[in-house]
Amino acid sequence: MSHLNRMVFALGIASVVIGGVFVAIAHAQADPNSAPNPYRTVENWAKLPEGRMWGQVISADIDRDGKSIWVVERCGGTSCANSDLAPVLQFDSSGKLVQSFGAGMIVRPHGLFIDKNNNVWVTDGDAENGKGDQVFEFSQDGKVLLTLGKAGVAGDGPDAFNKPSDVLVAPNGDIFVADGHGPGSNARIVKFSADGKFIKAWGKEGTGPGDFNNPHSLAMDSKGRLFVADRGNSRIQIFDQDGKFLEEWRQFGRPSGVFIDKHDVLYVADSESNTARNPGFRRGIRIGSVKDGKITAFIPDPVLNPGQGLEPGNGTAAEGVAADDAGNVYGAEVGPRNFKRYQKK
Repeated sequence: MSHLNRMVFALGIASVVIGGVFVAIAHAQADPNSAPNPYRTVENWAKLPEGRMWGQVISADIDRDGKSIWVVERCGGTSCANSDLAPVLQFDSSGKLVQSFGAGMIVRPHGLFIDKNNNVWVTDGDAENGKGDQVFEFSQDGKVLLTLGKAGVAGDGPDAFNKPSDVLVAPNGDIFVADGHGPGSNARIVKFSADGKFIKAWGKEGTGPGDFNNPHSLAMDSKGRLFVADRGNSRIQIFDQDGKFLEEWRQFGRPSGVFIDKHDVLYVADSESNTARNPGFRRGIRIGSVKDGKITAFIPDPVLNPGQGLEPGNGTAAEGVAADDAGNVYGAEVGPRNFKRYQKK
């Protein structure tokens, strides 16, 4: 390589690095915990049937007419494997339970998504007694419309999952599954057609662009970009719908849940950051824009610095997050076993 070519090559590398640094600087904020909190917490707004207690509440979503709030919880405990309770719950805006379904079908409910037809999608993130490691599409009244994966069989092929964490349906009907939840499982995104035919998968365990360490939640913005909460790597990764890596954002903390509303407002639930893991970030819900990545609001975890040795799954504050058309934010809490609403002050 000539001296001139070496200089050009070096300048090319520098421009890439500078470009990357510029992006990081553009998205960075001096203190990721300093944004204002314009919300007040509403406890016990959702009313369960008498005698029923919340288990681990893992995910929430809003139906497409904005009138119902859906949530999945683990049957009063940490699993639904040996329970006769229904884990999929629908509430109206006043907190009244409208209906529930899914009893006896799901081992460990994890991801929840309401598609444009108001059908309800749920991932089963574990396997036991011949059930689990599947994705279900339900009608609004609980009828099973589509099933992906093999019941009770973990795998990494085109027709099997290993601890699927979340599911999302694009406007054109394509289905995306975040497949994997920690060591010994998968670390990939799987794409299917609307009728459940395998299209492609991408990702592997790792820390590089397009790699994953617990792809925990999915969201899509108005441009069709897929946002993946790559929780174990303390970042959000952004892809096009063919799996092309576009960008990563670290300013939203260690993301357990991601949600994007119709105005392209991004809500990110961080249930695991502390001084030992992702230092500098408090747990809570960070709110910003998908357009520039800037954080505009922060609902902090009331516990200032949770225990240093907490393992994933033992977090505090919300893991799942959603927001309705009125601007209310909903936090699905695994550790505290609660389902909170946050209203504008």
